Amino acid sequence: MAKHLTSKQTLQSGRASGASKSSATSSSNVANADDSSLMQDSDALNLTDHFLIAMPSMLDPIFGGTVIYICEHNAKGAMGLVINKPTDLTLSGLFDRIDLKLEIIPGSHPKGKDPVMFGGPVQDDRGFVLHAPIGGFSSTLKVTDQIAFTTSRDILEAVAAGEAPERLLVSIGYAGWSAGQLEQEISANGWLTVPADMRILFDVPLEERFFEAMKLLGIDPIMLSSEAGHA
Repeated sequence: MAKHLTSKQTLQSGRASGASKSSATSSSNVANADDSSLMQDSDALNLTDHFLIAMPSMLDPIFGGTVIYICEHNAKGAMGLVINKPTDLTLSGLFDRIDLKLEIIPGSHPKGKDPVMFGGPVQDDRGFVLHAPIGGFSSTLKVTDQIAFTTSRDILEAVAAGEAPERLLVSIGYAGWSAGQLEQEISANGWLTVPADMRILFDVPLEERFFEAMKLLGIDPIMLSSEAGHA
């Protein structure tokens, strides 16, 4: 299982971190929400708005046991967020660290106790937010008609003001793959894939997300062999 980040690692803008030791690393070409979205290749495998579910054979300390939501996938690579690995930092603690003043009584904020997630090992000094509905934030990648991926501070300001999107997942870092890398890992039975479910993405308790994602495939994780192929 991936180690949780410490509360010293804050959500902020900054330079990209060094390459991850994991196989799911980022190239400089992997999409950043600050850049325009890359053109999709209709003839290639497109796992945007899908879950990646780690196979039992994956013993990687970062990605073992994870569910990753893919935000963008095209011929140049893929990027997504781990959705079931919390850090020890809450949103309330995050607001304190980045000098955002709560406009409502501290301690009563409806999302103040929500954990900040470990989204992946790439740019783990930066914040990334999945949310629905999309809204009008300044640096947003539209994933679907309902879900967006935002990196700009204005979404956190909206959260602090009690004006957050209805559904929200805040993370530090993301997972990224260079061109063809994710496809190779899937072919090697590293991941199961399934179309994403918003309920699992935003509403299901963190500790249940892996099992619920497996259920989308009709699979009992306990019975799943490490030799099983990808879906």
